[in-house]
Amino acid sequence: MSEKHSIESPNERRPFKDHGHMDVVTVGDFTLGRGVFEPGWRWSNDVKPIAGTDSCQVHHTAFCLSGHMTVRLDNGEEMTVGPGDVMDIDPGHDAWTVGDEDCVLLDTGIAAYAKPA
Repeated sequence: MSEKHSIESPNERRPFKDHGHMDVVTVGDFTLGRGVFEPGWRWSNDVKPIAGTDSCQVHHTAFCLSGHMTVRLDNGEEMTVGPGDVMDIDPGHDAWTVGDEDCVLLDTGIAAYAKPA
C-alpha cells in the first residue's frame, strides 16, 4: 500500500514555548517534521521547558530550507547551517536561530522532539 500526506496539513503541530513550531507528518513508519524557528528561538529557552532535559537529546538528520541556525554540542563543538545544508546532529546539544529570518528545517529525527519527556 502507498500513502501520502501533505506537510501543509500536518498530523500534528507542536508549538515551542515561544518563537515557532514543528509541523509533523507521519506516513507508515516514516516521520518528518518541518520546523519553523523564528528569530530569537533557542532550544534552551523554547524547547527545554517542554523536553525537561538539560540539552536536546534527539538525534537530528535534517535539511535547511531557509535561514540559519547554530548548533553547539555539549562537548563545545559548534557549527552553523544555512540553506541547502544537510546535517546529522548527535544528541546532546543546544541550538539557536541566527539573524532576523526564520530558519526552516525538514527533520527526520523528530518523533519525540518538542514533546514532554
